[in-house]
Amino acid sequence: MQLKNITVFCGSSNGNNPVFRETAYKLGAELASKGIGLVYGGAKVGLMGATADAVLAGGGKVIGVIPAFLKSVEIAHEKITELIVVTSMHQRKAKMDELSDGIIALPGGFGTLEELFEMLTWGQLGLHKKPVGILNTEGYYDSLIALTNQMVETGFLKQQNQEMLLVDDSITGLLNKMESYVPPLVGKWLGKGLEEIQNKM
Repeated sequence: MQLKNITVFCGSSNGNNPVFRETAYKLGAELASKGIGLVYGGAKVGLMGATADAVLAGGGKVIGVIPAFLKSVEIAHEKITELIVVTSMHQRKAKMDELSDGIIALPGGFGTLEELFEMLTWGQLGLHKKPVGILNTEGYYDSLIALTNQMVETGFLKQQNQEMLLVDDSITGLLNKMESYVPPLVGKWLGKGLEEIQNKM
């Protein structure tokens, strides 16, 4: 799978471990070196800013997507290639999905998790066939991964859908998994309703 642009979801804070910011910067540098553009939330602070700064420093393309009401709160990045201002959080995610070929989640809070799981849900429903991955820096997402195992064990998540979530603690390893990703077949339970759902997106 060719990855021209990757959406990165991550915190607008740095967290309390400097490795989080260092890894975000390394990811941005790696994307730039591979000629992969960054699509992200548009802020210049936290892990968001670190990733964008690294892509820019490497001569890469950075597209930020930010709701108007967050433009001042998250402090929009003035030096990126393009800043797209939308009216809602839903429009933000829809636009980021439209612009990218894959999704990576770095450490973050509620917003990052919400964005990650909406993209996974859309993939589960067959609304996109893009790879969705977690860069599991310092084991940040270990508990979340354990929860997805519990979802499978208790019958609330199919194994094939759990396997849609690609996980690696190295940037190279995760990008390799994303490039070789093969999406699962959509479950028959969606039936003929899938086309109708896609048309509404």
